[in-house]
Amino acid sequence: MATGVPKIDELKSLGNPLEDAKRAAAYRAVDENLKFEDHKVIGIGSGSTVVYVAQRIGQYLHDPEYSDLTSKFVCIPTGFQSRNLILDNKLQLGSIEQYPRIDIAFDGADEVDEHLQLIKGGGACLFQEKLVSTSARTFIIVADSRKRSPKNLGRNWRQGVPIEIVPSSYVRVKNDLLEQLHAEKVNIRQGGSAKAGPVVTDNNNFIIDADFGEIIDPRNLHKSIKLLVGVVETGLFIDNASKAYFGDSNGAVEVMEK
Repeated sequence: MATGVPKIDELKSLGNPLEDAKRAAAYRAVDENLKFEDHKVIGIGSGSTVVYVAQRIGQYLHDPEYSDLTSKFVCIPTGFQSRNLILDNKLQLGSIEQYPRIDIAFDGADEVDEHLQLIKGGGACLFQEKLVSTSARTFIIVADSRKRSPKNLGRNWRQGVPIEIVPSSYVRVKNDLLEQLHAEKVNIRQGGSAKAGPVVTDNNNFIIDADFGEIIDPRNLHKSIKLLVGVVETGLFIDNASKAYFGDSNGAVEVMEK
């Protein structure tokens, strides 16, 4: 590896084992999957682990051995945060409208099951994330080891399945989730102390979080939710990811492949 790109095993600790784990997973995912000759359009997701994906690609950009190739990369964001990550690392910003076919995309996840099915949307970027990930030929997940479920979705991530909905439909969708799909609990996501009212996505929609408990069949649940009037997209990412990298606080990185 070129001297301008630090080797993973030579990195100084960030002072937080969890952050060290996220960085190790992200750096290794980039190193092992980004093909500089073949990959020109790169999706950059959102979340705390993807920060290190953009950082690693930026290191290659500033390395003389790789800069001729990496300077031609176009990075497609999944939301406001990832747009800023691209710009902060001096990478070239593009849009999904300009580049509807993406070579490779990197993103985080809220939970990953044993079949590489995902729950995403905890950061409220779920529609944009799914648009980018399903437009990519290769989709790579980076996360810390807490995000890996021992079996099924819904075991670790108990906040529920994020669902992006048209704002005027929230009462209808909530009732349908409870009555037709037998959700245990349904909440419209609130903006917190800094905002009075619901979270509003980058697409000006609302987010509902629906708790179904342990999800035995995420594929059929996704289809059933999508059929409800008012639903834009679900946070169940089905048969989408090619590989996942999980960083552990002990420094190890575990790789799951389809």
